[in-house]
Amino acid sequence: MSGVRLVRPSLEFLPAYKAALERGWSADNVRGSAAAEEELARIAADPAAFVASLEHLEPSGETITLPDGAKAPRLPGYRRWIWDGEFCGSIGFRWQPGTAELPSYVLGHIGYAVVPWKEGRGCAKAALALVLEDARARGLPWVELTTTPDNIPSQRVIEANGGVLVGQFDKSPHYGGGPALRWRVDLT
Repeated sequence: MSGVRLVRPSLEFLPAYKAALERGWSADNVRGSAAAEEELARIAADPAAFVASLEHLEPSGETITLPDGAKAPRLPGYRRWIWDGEFCGSIGFRWQPGTAELPSYVLGHIGYAVVPWKEGRGCAKAALALVLEDARARGLPWVELTTTPDNIPSQRVIEANGGVLVGQFDKSPHYGGGPALRWRVDLT
């Protein structure tokens, strides 16, 4: 899709992100509406701090809270908002310095979510292609993404960007268990 770009979260674009949350969308495909409500509360409390929290480019020693409440070290990473003149969704990229491997508590390098009213327009495909350029520039030989077996649209996005199915696995209890598919995109 032409015209899709990634924007760094900022106060300028925050109202569009907030409006999507208020319409029931969430960038968190594991925790859904609970995550959206938490983000709305954080935006209301301190919009600038919320925006700043979406980018951590260096190891910090901070922890994150996993969906089951467990704490784990925060990896470097960022979220970008998918934009085509309007808010389309969010894409996140995380990595472990010095290796393409990820800790067991991280499902994949890249995750994305498109708002329902923009689905089927190529937004995710274009956004993933842009993040893959950044992953390549950071020297990663490959990245992994995961989907549920029934998420055919996401599988098509990954395949359209060169992704190859590596295999099926069971998600860790941190993410509620259940079957998932692991995909790899070669960046060399």
